[in-house]
Amino acid sequence: VNMAHRELHLFVFVLLVLSNAEGWSITESEAAVKTPGESDRLTCTTSGFDFRGSVWNWIRQTPGKGLEWISLVHTSSSPIYYSESSKNRFTISRDDSSYHVG
Repeated sequence: VNMAHRELHLFVFVLLVLSNAEGWSITESEAAVKTPGESDRLTCTTSGFDFRGSVWNWIRQTPGKGLEWISLVHTSSSPIYYSESSKNRFTISRDDSSYHVG
């Protein structure tokens, strides 16, 4: 396999610990398959609960490998933590007014 053309599968992994999730939803952007050097925008939008009090993690999975943590964004986008391997490769933001993280 040519490493320059190895496909990467990026996806959102969100864990919510909720006592009552009825009526709550999380909508992700479509899954994307990208080769190294290509860019993409992934988004996650919520409804039915107060987004402002939540902490979000982004995880990726390369085909044939396990999950790799990319970033954690706290409430109001401060602070944002990145894994060493993802620094300067990913940019995470959130908009609490539109219940959107991307």
